[in-house]
Amino acid sequence: MSELRTRTYVAYGAGDFANNLVFSMQGMFLLIYYTNVVGLDPARVGFMFLAVRILGALADLVAGRLVDITTYRWGRFRPYLVFASLPLLLISVATFSVPGFGGNQTFQYGYAWVTYALLGVLYSLVNIPYGSLATAMTQEPVERAKLGIWRSLGPTISMIGLVIVVSPQITRLGANPDALQSFLTATTLVFTVIGYSAFVWCFAECREQVSRPHRTVTVRETLATLRSNRPLVILCISDMVFLTGAFGVQAAQAYYAAYVLGDSSSMIWMIVATSVAAFLGVPIMPRVVRRIGKKGTYYVGAVRRIAVGVWMFLMPTTLVVVYASFFVMGIFQNFGMALAFVFQADTVEYGEWKNGVRTEGTTYAIYSFFRKIAQAVAGAATGYALAFGGFVVKAPRQAESALVTIRGIVGLGPAVFALLGGALFLAYPLTDTRYRESWPTFAPGTRPTKWQGDTPAEEVGRRTERNDKRVVFPMLWISVWMARSAEEARAGRGAVSVGSRSDFDHLRGSGRSSRDSLVDSARFT
Repeated sequence: MSELRTRTYVAYGAGDFANNLVFSMQGMFLLIYYTNVVGLDPARVGFMFLAVRILGALADLVAGRLVDITTYRWGRFRPYLVFASLPLLLISVATFSVPGFGGNQTFQYGYAWVTYALLGVLYSLVNIPYGSLATAMTQEPVERAKLGIWRSLGPTISMIGLVIVVSPQITRLGANPDALQSFLTATTLVFTVIGYSAFVWCFAECREQVSRPHRTVTVRETLATLRSNRPLVILCISDMVFLTGAFGVQAAQAYYAAYVLGDSSSMIWMIVATSVAAFLGVPIMPRVVRRIGKKGTYYVGAVRRIAVGVWMFLMPTTLVVVYASFFVMGIFQNFGMALAFVFQADTVEYGEWKNGVRTEGTTYAIYSFFRKIAQAVAGAATGYALAFGGFVVKAPRQAESALVTIRGIVGLGPAVFALLGGALFLAYPLTDTRYRESWPTFAPGTRPTKWQGDTPAEEVGRRTERNDKRVVFPMLWISVWMARSAEEARAGRGAVSVGSRSDFDHLRGSGRSSRDSLVDSARFT
């Protein structure tokens, strides 16, 4: 298996750049397009977002199943980047081109439902194979971390382009909805050309190097992927909670810029600030991962994301303060969002070891299903919150209650969801050390017969990781300590990992004593 080159990382990131010319466009601007250009009610749009995004989440499962039972001359995943991406980009044009229908809003709502539903289904047919592709490119943890980081840069670049092109026009053409409609239709057509070129580049440069004997995966084996893959379940639920807050920010940023700051073009600098932060993470994050592991790096970002969210709700609306706060938020939020894809790739290996079946498509589809649920909940909650806060459609200014609601969506919401998601993720057992110890030592579908033990370097790494985590996230540490205090007292050791023992006791073999097993279970992983 050849080492991945820089141009491969860049091309892989280009795939998600193209994805987000659709995904981020609708995430950042579709709600404000429906309310301020088409004139639809935010509460009804919120319900549509909830229903259609749940449909899109179900489409992810179907797409994952399709990927796992089919193969082509170019591989299992890459062909979708060429053949399904063009219809996706074209339906994005249609989504942002709602006809007037002579002022008949019933027809407008119907058109919005149909086009948005098709957008979700086609997005699944592109994004599921794209996300699954990383598991077939490499099995090296550091290379996978780099793929995750470069993947996070794709959306970053696309969002910068989107806000530079679209955001100023929301203010400049806000009083002329027809002119804004023409602009959005032309813009999405240009994005179609750019996006398809990026998909073709990703197809050409990214190769499926992790080969497995292909056979048709049964429905029972597909269901077993979720039932028996405990790390995947923990990752999906915790990330769903975490991303609900992040997607809420994405949906509300245009409103924050237009009504709280008073100028839609300020959204450009908000996105630039978070994007520059993401770029800075490219050289930094792999070093942090090597130092304290992926899970420790995740919590470095999560705990600080909580603090930044509370501050962003309370901060003054001075532009320098706002931009600086979005910059800091981008650094720590990207720690969690970039690494989530890396964790998902690791769960594919775990599922293969557990069941003897490699289901990249289904595993990623299950993970993407929960991400879509997060987006559905965030979009619906944003629409309902705006309506509850007294937001008035097409009004040039909003009441104070609406402004407080917008600030809460951008600040407090992500803080609360990051806290809850981080607490749930404590139970995730696949640390880097355990991954290296386990997967290289046996073939897919088999189990090791003897536990090899820790080398001195691995023991130092574990101890360092454990101590760092105790300093980095004391709030979450306390909750674990209280819940497991009785077991700590019996063991006479430090805090106990939630859920780490049951999944890995069988790896230790019969030569390990019960005391050794208890000591291992007390390690904070």
